Amino acid sequence: MNNQFDELTKSLAQSVTRRAALKKFGAGLAGMALACFGLANRATAGLCAPSFSACARDNDCCSGYCRPDQTCGCRSNKDCRREARGSTCTTGGYCFQFGP
Repeated sequence: MNNQFDELTKSLAQSVTRRAALKKFGAGLAGMALACFGLANRATAGLCAPSFSACARDNDCCSGYCRPDQTCGCRSNKDCRREARGSTCTTGGYCFQFGP
């Protein structure tokens, strides 16, 4: 543990060129801009809502489809692939997994 702390303090003590500092600052600004515009939401796969959950827009749902009644649903089996392995789109328009 002490070695890691020593390495951290050594790296912080080294001087950084103006160009390298600007590159890191620019990368940070670009990341914040992407997060503000919602482009980072695609990376958060584990944070989507399953079928029957309340939603406001398509991006809220694992299936990518928010029904007119403001619940997550599906239009085809393809929509259900991201929700659960082996789930299918029922005639009622919801993803359902038959069996384990």
